[in-house]
Amino acid sequence: MTAFTLPPIDHFRPAQRDPARRCAIIAAAFFLLVMHRLGIPSTPMFDEIHYLPAARRLIDLTARLNPEHPLVGKQLIAWSMQLFGDNPLGWRFPSAVLGSIGLWAMMRAMWWASLSRSATVLFGLLLATDFIWFMMSRIALLDMAMAGFMALAMWQWALAWRNPSGTLWAARGHLVLTGLFLGLSLGGKWNGALLVPLPGLLFALNRWQALKGRRFGLLWASSGAGPVAGVSLIEAALWLGVLPLLAYFATFLPAFYYKVDPLTVDRLISWQEYMLQLQDSVKKPHNYMSQWWQWVANIRPIWFLYENIDGAQRGVLMLGNPFTMLAGLPALALCLWDGIKGREGTGARLRLLVVAAYILLVGFWAINGKPIQFYYHYMLASCFLIAALALVLGEWWDLGLRWPAKVSLVLAFGVAIGFYPIISAAELPRTNSFLDYTWMDSWK
Repeated sequence: MTAFTLPPIDHFRPAQRDPARRCAIIAAAFFLLVMHRLGIPSTPMFDEIHYLPAARRLIDLTARLNPEHPLVGKQLIAWSMQLFGDNPLGWRFPSAVLGSIGLWAMMRAMWWASLSRSATVLFGLLLATDFIWFMMSRIALLDMAMAGFMALAMWQWALAWRNPSGTLWAARGHLVLTGLFLGLSLGGKWNGALLVPLPGLLFALNRWQALKGRRFGLLWASSGAGPVAGVSLIEAALWLGVLPLLAYFATFLPAFYYKVDPLTVDRLISWQEYMLQLQDSVKKPHNYMSQWWQWVANIRPIWFLYENIDGAQRGVLMLGNPFTMLAGLPALALCLWDGIKGREGTGARLRLLVVAAYILLVGFWAINGKPIQFYYHYMLASCFLIAALALVLGEWWDLGLRWPAKVSLVLAFGVAIGFYPIISAAELPRTNSFLDYTWMDSWK
């Protein structure tokens, strides 16, 4: 039980300097790179053909489309269309913003969880070059709404635990924002649903540890008891349990104003069951369908685009960085071993938590029975894969063993630069240029 908990830390001064400026620089550079050529292709690619019409219906509220998914991602696209027009910039700008903010929030979450400057910077650089986060930031799908708000929730959750200001109201505010962002993430897409209860469950485990298993006072004790001193378990349940659900259900408000078959309060719960039925009803085989073990091995990508468009041959190969995706696997094993050893301090516990989140997210797709699955379902799990790699490399860096991190960055950036044309819809020299990038037959 205690292996999954972080010791409560009140107002404190980190041993290392906060790399906030570097986090901001990395996120800003990532945003500029994402925005470059964001309008290409000028026509919808891959599943944009489903979500763009649904977003248009949210603008005019004439009728619902794409009812199997919640509304946050589609609503953001709709607002962007109203701001920038019904054009490629309007379609994809929300993903670009959430991807960049999400990258920044991921780094901030890593900092407050690990207090490791090196692990934080490495995490940001490796995530920015993992291909997946970049490509999902450049397409008008719902996944970045889910992942971006989840990243913000993880950042606020780590801040609540650390409580650097040392004030109760600041810690409480971080918990409130955690619950709000969790609800918005769920309202983007259900893929991150398994992570939604995690902050509340870990709060309860930390409280149990702080009270040394005493039942008396477990629910209402607050003063001096961890993980957030001054916040009782009952209050935490409100911010981390009730608030996410309220925020999620509030995201369905536009559906109450459809001109055709509007949603009603008494149908709100049954509507969730209907959405689940629709998602499970998709059984027609797809050329790019895959299974969880193929994601882990990085052997079954998706071609978001490959055609002659906008005056040139262009392609977008939805694939993970061949170096990062494989290097992260032994890093997960090292983190697991470190956690099992139960070494004192937050480092080993954080590593075990990262491994547990990865297994939880991958295991969900392995056992849930959904017949049609795609590589982009691996996006959230891959973030924890990269977090494990950053934690291992960061620890070695701090111990003076720096060449593994340097080699990893050279390989990660080198592969990303080499694959950049095929992940960014750049102009390709030949019709069969895909052969330059498809190292395996299963990538073709």
